[in-house]
Amino acid sequence: MTPEQVADRAEISQRYTSSLERGQRNVETLYKIAPALGISHVELVKPDTEATDD
Repeated sequence: MTPEQVADRAEISQRYTSSLERGQRNVETLYKIAPALGISHVELVKPDTEATDD
């Protein structure tokens, strides 16, 4: 799913979505983004356990 599609489904602007990614906005918006992605807000912020530290 593209950032544009996420913003559209969450009913927020793409600019706002980008600022969230950079940590510049209110985390409460994640409650809108998670259902737009079809997941829970907990799953959205859950650390990736398969990520490796290089």
